[in-house]
Amino acid sequence: METFNLKEHLTPFYDSFPEAPRRPVIGVTANFNDGMATMQRAYYQQVADAGGVPVIIPPLDSREAIVNTLDHLDGLLLTGGADINPLWLGEEPISQLHHINATRDLPELLITRLAYNRQIPILGICRGVQTMAVALDGKVAQDIYAARAEEKADAEAEGKKNKKKGLDDTPYGTATLIKHSQDSDRNQPTHSVDIDSDSMLFEIYQQQRIFVNSFHHQAVSDPGPHFRITAKSPDGIIEAIESSEHKLMMGVQWHPECLEQDGLKLFEWLVKSAESFYNAKRLHERVLTLDTHCDTPMLFHEGVKFDQRDSRTQYDMHKMTEGRQDAVIMVAYLPQPKMGEPFSSKVSFDVGTPKEYADLIFDKIEGIVRNNRGNLSIARTPADLYEDKRKRRKSIMLGIENGIALNHDLANVKYFAQRGVVYITLCHNGDNDICDSAVGCNTHNGVSKFGEKVIHEMNRYGLMVDLSHANERSFYDALDMSKTPIVCSHSNCRALCDVPRNLTDDQLRALARKGGVAHVTLYNGFLRKEGQATVLDAIDHLEHAIKIMGIDHVGLGTDFDGGGGIAGLADSSELINFTLALLRRKYNERDIQKIWGGNWVRLMAQVQSLRKM
Repeated sequence: METFNLKEHLTPFYDSFPEAPRRPVIGVTANFNDGMATMQRAYYQQVADAGGVPVIIPPLDSREAIVNTLDHLDGLLLTGGADINPLWLGEEPISQLHHINATRDLPELLITRLAYNRQIPILGICRGVQTMAVALDGKVAQDIYAARAEEKADAEAEGKKNKKKGLDDTPYGTATLIKHSQDSDRNQPTHSVDIDSDSMLFEIYQQQRIFVNSFHHQAVSDPGPHFRITAKSPDGIIEAIESSEHKLMMGVQWHPECLEQDGLKLFEWLVKSAESFYNAKRLHERVLTLDTHCDTPMLFHEGVKFDQRDSRTQYDMHKMTEGRQDAVIMVAYLPQPKMGEPFSSKVSFDVGTPKEYADLIFDKIEGIVRNNRGNLSIARTPADLYEDKRKRRKSIMLGIENGIALNHDLANVKYFAQRGVVYITLCHNGDNDICDSAVGCNTHNGVSKFGEKVIHEMNRYGLMVDLSHANERSFYDALDMSKTPIVCSHSNCRALCDVPRNLTDDQLRALARKGGVAHVTLYNGFLRKEGQATVLDAIDHLEHAIKIMGIDHVGLGTDFDGGGGIAGLADSSELINFTLALLRRKYNERDIQKIWGGNWVRLMAQVQSLRKM
C-alpha cells in the first residue's frame, strides 16, 4: 500500500548525499498541444533508465533562452511529433501533408543548428531525424507514398522514351512501399531495417538487420552534406542517418522509446556520448588549449569582423567559444615571390616592403583586440596565456610565416620581438634569403650565411625558430645552429603521408633529442595523399609522432584559413572533437594537457628566458 510519509521518501536521498554521482543532462524537446508543452513518458523514462537526467525543453524561439539552455546541456534528444512545415524547405505543401506544428518548428530548427555548432551529441527520433535534416541543409519527403508514386510515374515515362529509342524500357525505382504506419501496439516491431556495417548504429546493435516499429508518412529524402545514410527499410526508405563528419549525432525514423530494452540501446548511446562530451568540456576548463598556427589574419582586410560569426573564416570568437578554444597563434603570412618578382605583386592590396605588410597585419590584429577588450587579448608570454584563461579571455599570439618579413635586416628580428611576435617560420613555399624551402630549388644548400645570423638573433631575442616548410638540409642546419630547441608549428609525418612538407622519422627523432616539438596540422594533403582526411587521420599522425618522439614533443597547429580543415575538425568550433578523439584513445588529462599546448608553452618559456632585450 502506498505510503504518504514524506520522511520515508526523503531518507534514501539523505543517505546518498553528497556522494551522488553526476549524470549527463539531456535536453528533451517537448511537444505542443492546446497551449501546453507536453511529453510522452516513454521519452524521459528511457533517458533516465539509460543513466541521464532528462530536462524538458519548451518550444521557445528566444535566442537567449536557446543559448542558455545549450550551455547547460550535455546531450540533446529531438522527439517525434507532427509534420514540419515544408516552407522551411522552400516547398509548397502538397495535399498529403498532415498536421504541422508551427510552434515547434523554428525553436527546434534553431536549437538543432546551434547544438551542431557546439558539438553537442544529438539523437533524433522520427520528426527529430527530419528536424536534423532540415536544420542542416537536407531534404524531407512531405509524403513518402506521394513521392514514390511520382518516382514511379517518372520511371514509366523514362521507360517509354527509351522504348522509342530502341533501348531497355524496364522501369526502375518502382519498388512497392511497405506499410510505414502500424495498428499494433507501439512496442511491437512491424518491419525490418538494414544497417550499414560501418556506422555507429551497427556498433550499437552489432547486427545488420533489426526490427523496428513505424509511425510515419514522411522521411528524410536527402540527408544533406552533414549526414550520411546508415539504415534503410526493405523498400529503400531512409530509416537512419548519422554525422558524416565524425560527430556524435544520429537520427532514426522509428520510435525506440517504445521498444523497451531494445530501444534503450539508443538512449544509452546518447547518454554515453553526453558523458564523454561533458568530460571534454570540463577538461577544457582546466587545460590551456593552444593552436600554434592559423592564417586567419590574411582575410581581415576583406572586412571580416572577428567578434561576429563569419562563414569566410575558420576562426572567430563565436567559433572559438563553441570549440572551447583558449588561444591561437595567428601569423602574418607572406607569400614568397619568385626570383625577380616584386613582393607587391603577391598581395592583394597596395603595400611597400614585406616588413610593412607584416606590420599592417599586426596593426589589424591589435585593432580587433582593442575593439573586443575584456573578451580578447594579445598574449606575448606563457604567463599572459594563463592569466587570460583565468580571466576567461581568448588569447591571440603573433607569429610570422616567412622570414622575408625581416627585409634582409637583422635589426628587424629585435623589432618584431619587441612587437610581441613569438616565432618566425623561416621560409614558406619557395627559397628565400634565409634558407631553402621543402618545395624550393636548393638555392643555398640549406641555411644561408645570413640565415645563420638570423637564427642567432632569434635566439638572442627569445623568438622560437620554426622549421615548418623548410627542406631537410635547412632543418638539420638550423637544428645545429640554434642555441635553443626549434619547433615545427604545423608539420605531419612523412611515414604516413610521403610529401616533402612532412617530417621523416629521423627528423622527428633529431628534433626530440634537441628538445623541440612538432605539431600535427590539418591540411588534407599532408595527412593523406588520396581521399578526404578526417579527425582520425590527424590522430594517427599525432600517435605516430608520439611513438617516435614521445608525448613531450607533440601538439596541434591547425593551419586554419591556410588550407587546413578536415571532417570532424573543420574550423575552431570543432576543436573540442580533437579532445573527444583523444579521450576515446584513452589519453589521460596530463597527456592531453601536454598535447594541447603544454609542450609548446614549456618550450616557449625556455626560449624566452634566454632573451636579451
